[in-house]
Amino acid sequence: MISGAGIAGPTLAYWLAHYGIQSTIVESAAKLRTGGYIIDFWGAGFEIAERMGLADELRSKGYMLREVRVVDANGKRLASFPAESFARIAQGRYLSLPRGELAASIFGKLGSDVETIFGDSIAGIEQNDKCVRATFESGSEREFDLVVGADGLHSRVRKVVFGEENRFEKYLGIKAAAFEAEGYRPRDELVYVMYTQVGQQIARFSMRDDRTMFFVTFADDDPAIPANPEAQKELLRKRFSSSGWESPQILQALEKSGDLYFDRVSQIKMDSRQGLWSEGRVTLAGDAAFCISLLGGQGSALAMVAAYILAGQLHRAQGDYAAAFARYQALFGPFIRKKQKAALGFAGTFAPKSKFSLFVRNQMFNLMAIPWVVDWVMGRGFADKIALPRY
Repeated sequence: MISGAGIAGPTLAYWLAHYGIQSTIVESAAKLRTGGYIIDFWGAGFEIAERMGLADELRSKGYMLREVRVVDANGKRLASFPAESFARIAQGRYLSLPRGELAASIFGKLGSDVETIFGDSIAGIEQNDKCVRATFESGSEREFDLVVGADGLHSRVRKVVFGEENRFEKYLGIKAAAFEAEGYRPRDELVYVMYTQVGQQIARFSMRDDRTMFFVTFADDDPAIPANPEAQKELLRKRFSSSGWESPQILQALEKSGDLYFDRVSQIKMDSRQGLWSEGRVTLAGDAAFCISLLGGQGSALAMVAAYILAGQLHRAQGDYAAAFARYQALFGPFIRKKQKAALGFAGTFAPKSKFSLFVRNQMFNLMAIPWVVDWVMGRGFADKIALPRY
């Protein structure tokens, strides 16, 4: 059983089916989730997409940014750099697209041999030497050979099997929100426009069909998340109502939004556990196991890589799941720890702590118009130094 129909879960189900291993996906949402925010998709995850035959579809759904632009309160350009440099560094394996579009494309690759259950979630898990008995919120019970928690930052499987979230979550002091609007003006085609103040940032990106995606980040010492979308909107109104630039129009667009993403920015670190991401017949994948946070900009791609490696190791182990889990963690764990460490260095990009750090960031953006500076700043971060096995 795979808990979660986001990125890691369907990728895992696809590769398990490829090896002849039957799986069931259980998702708490009533249907496949849409929305989210624009992600940059590159590196080893892009290679997995190619192996799944998804590259052309993702290119048709995605965008090739021309420019990343920072503006002042009046909309005047303060800093910018050409985004084409990213694609050059990634050797063409780079694009930007809404996270929901990536999830839908992966899910669309699943065949009828993958069972999917929407509108239900894990309530309890008991395991023995022969199987895992899962109890669902609906009251039903099922037995499985293995259970994989691929249910995100706030993983239910992790909580039930490994312990409370606060044991593993490291809150990074930033909250994030994203939503879409139709007919918003102005539009800047293929330009990611940011207005940044000390401690907060609001950005927009024009998409097809006259849609605009907005992405908001702000520093907040309180990790608590407002209980419902209306309370979340109220917090955004309080935070940005006195900001400059297009904040009033963007808050007006927020009022009409029915699909608001709102969460805290955190990392999941299970390094202190001897088994890392596994406990008996249960293991974790994607953000449930190792969320690097949106600061790293690669969570979806890394979730795909984790799923690919886990499926391959289960296939190779021929039933020895303990050996498969151990190899999966040994291969991917050190790589993830480096990614988590690197992600922390980008906090100042989303919520600068001072006017000086904001000034330095903007100057660095301007310098990135020079090709060798981009290579120096971004080159190492874009190189996923992991050899993907062929199983």
